[in-house]
Amino acid sequence: MRLSLRIWRQKDRGAPGRFVTYPVDGVTPEMSFLEMLDVLNEDLTSRGEEPVAFEHDCREGICGSCGVLIDGVPHGPRRHALTLEPWRARAFPLVRDLVVDRSAFDRIIQAGGYITAPTGSAPDANAILVPKEAADTAFDAAACIGCGACVASCPNASAMLFTAAKVAHLNALPQGQPERDERTLNMVAAMGREVFGACSNHGECEAVCPKGIPLEFIAGLNRDLIRAAFRRRREPLTIVGSPQHAAHEEA
Repeated sequence: MRLSLRIWRQKDRGAPGRFVTYPVDGVTPEMSFLEMLDVLNEDLTSRGEEPVAFEHDCREGICGSCGVLIDGVPHGPRRHALTLEPWRARAFPLVRDLVVDRSAFDRIIQAGGYITAPTGSAPDANAILVPKEAADTAFDAAACIGCGACVASCPNASAMLFTAAKVAHLNALPQGQPERDERTLNMVAAMGREVFGACSNHGECEAVCPKGIPLEFIAGLNRDLIRAAFRRRREPLTIVGSPQHAAHEEA
């Protein structure tokens, strides 16, 4: 089978980029998408050209960490895919070709800090009781792998679904309660500093999330944010890029 791929090529974030069309021969229906790119890169290397840089992890179509837009959809639609682009978001600067720097997610997680836990000998398994509903919520939130598909699909390049999942992961558990307010405020503030866009409830993030993180976590984050701001007697945080931020700047 012979396919024609239209791929974004860019040496680094400072260089101009462009789409390049490559014919790929010898593709079989049994190949994965990444195996098809391997075939292309082998051909490019044999001709002395630079191979296409792309991200991957398990290469089994399981983890969802392959960060690439295929025909305009993160991770690709369920149809023949011909156009490959990187995640396009201001907070994800391009590294090369289809690879972007997603370390902004790491800084949001770091802003959340740690949980309070006793040190010393190992506690009994039932020393801290975790209600089943709280455990289920934490497990669902922990499924987020930080692939960035939510940001890439959002018209505003918002990271609300990612941040909401990371906040909920610890806020749902008894061990996460002492730092709950500070964690929420700090992680939302970090998201604003990374110039992600504001959430306007398009729902594209949930639609493309490979782990099925639901929008209800965003509602939970908003509740926790209002609660934390009230308890700390602070003004509600205004996320950079939101309509509230624009109105504040005009004032």
